[in-house]
Amino acid sequence: MPERTLARTRSDLSDFLLHHRAKLTPADVGLPTTRGRRTPGLRREEVALLAGVGLTWYTWFEQGRDIQVSEAFLINVSKALRLDDAECCHLFLLAHRRPPPPEAYQSASVSAHIQQLLNDLTRPAYVLNLRWDVIAWNATADGLFDLMGREHAYRNLMWMMFADPDMRRRLPDWQKDARRLVAQFRCDLAGTPEDPAMGALIDDLKKLSPDFRRWIEHPDMAGYSRGIGTIIDQRGDQFRFHHEVLTVDEHRHLWMVVYFGDESGTNT
Repeated sequence: MPERTLARTRSDLSDFLLHHRAKLTPADVGLPTTRGRRTPGLRREEVALLAGVGLTWYTWFEQGRDIQVSEAFLINVSKALRLDDAECCHLFLLAHRRPPPPEAYQSASVSAHIQQLLNDLTRPAYVLNLRWDVIAWNATADGLFDLMGREHAYRNLMWMMFADPDMRRRLPDWQKDARRLVAQFRCDLAGTPEDPAMGALIDDLKKLSPDFRRWIEHPDMAGYSRGIGTIIDQRGDQFRFHHEVLTVDEHRHLWMVVYFGDESGTNT
């Protein structure tokens, strides 16, 4: 890369870090506020403390010096500066590094407005990430899927379908629903083929379920879905649903699945 381009990139990196450091206050990140602060926003030592990196190394990085930093360093700095997904990607590019998957630096959560939207819905609805973890839901969905009662690691729609015997007993059309879910899941897999978390989930499900192992390798192309069609609730009432899928965050691969009662079914 020409020296002039490198110098401009280092200047852009410095400006970017200074800008985001100035936007935050100690109170924003849970640090005590002291009187007589002359520095707007956070100090360098506070960013280094929050990121768990050395002050000298962070200072050199912010100054745009010719140093090599790791992916972990960049992710920690991104979290310390409260960067969103697009800003974190930009930081990686300024540092001449390939951006990681969003899941590496974004917590599995939705904004307060998205959660409020879920809460305002009377029909079942949840938000899935690319791994199909259910990361947000409303009370009606909780009533169907017992999401609050599940351990965090098992709050995953594919795990619920193939590794939860109680859930399977409440799905009269389990095979049809499961095949459609796997077909969609396999399509989503193309978006993150080397994600270790996704790979670990697939390996575990292959060991637990011959059906999953067969369908993930040879999916049924007749139908795709991110929702379950027929469910028997805890009281024994059967409900039939169709679904609409809304994109919550395209870059982070978050989708909201909303369940609508099928008027031809037996749901109330």
